[in-house]
Amino acid sequence: MAPRVTPTLDVEQACWDSGESIICGLDEVGRGAWAGPATMAAVVPGRTFIEGVRDSKQLSPAARIRALESVKGWAVAIGIGHASPQECDELGMTAALRVAGLRALAEVEAQGFIPDRILLDGSHDFLRLGSRVTTIVKGDTTSLSIAAASVVAKVTRDAIMTAEAENFPPYGFEGNKGYAAPVHQMALAGYGPTTIHRRSWSFMDDIPWRDLLPPPGRLL
Repeated sequence: MAPRVTPTLDVEQACWDSGESIICGLDEVGRGAWAGPATMAAVVPGRTFIEGVRDSKQLSPAARIRALESVKGWAVAIGIGHASPQECDELGMTAALRVAGLRALAEVEAQGFIPDRILLDGSHDFLRLGSRVTTIVKGDTTSLSIAAASVVAKVTRDAIMTAEAENFPPYGFEGNKGYAAPVHQMALAGYGPTTIHRRSWSFMDDIPWRDLLPPPGRLL
C-alpha cells in the first residue's frame, strides 16, 4: 500500500509569497455517480496548518466529519455548488462540473472573497477562468485547501444522498451514495431509474424498459 501523503500549504504559501492574497482550493465529488448531483466545494484557506484533513477518499466517514469541523473553524470562506442530475444529462459532465464550480465560487465571492488564485484538482481547467486557475494533478493529496474542499464536497453530497435514500429505499443510496453497487444495480433492473438518476449515462442502455423512458432531462 502506498504511503499516505499529508497535504500541506506549500502551494498556497508560494502564491501568497508572490503577492496573491486570496487563494481558493476547489474539488468535486459525484462525477462518476449514476444518481444524485455533481458537487463542488471551494475553500479559502487560513494561513496556518491544521491536522486531520486529507483527501476525503483517505478518511473514514467519522474522520471526514471531524475533518469538516476542523475546516469550518479554519477556513476563511467556504462555498458549495451543485449540478443537478438533469443538468448532468443536458450539459454533459464537464459543463456540469463547470456550473457547480462557478456556483461554489459565487458563494465564496458573496462572502467578500474574490480569489486571486484558484487551485483546481486535476489536469483540466473546466472552469475556464483563464490565468487565475492552476490545475494540480492529485491536488487533493498535496494541497491543503484542495483537500479541505474534497472533505466539504464529500460530506455535503453524502448527506444529500442519505436523505434521498428515504425517498427511494430499494436503491441503497445511504450506502452507495448513488454510485454503482450491487444493490443499486439490482434496484435499477427491477424498478427502473428514479427522478434523481442520470438518464443519459451508459448504464441506462441495459435497463429492460429503456425505450419506454422519457428523454434525458425530463422527469417521469
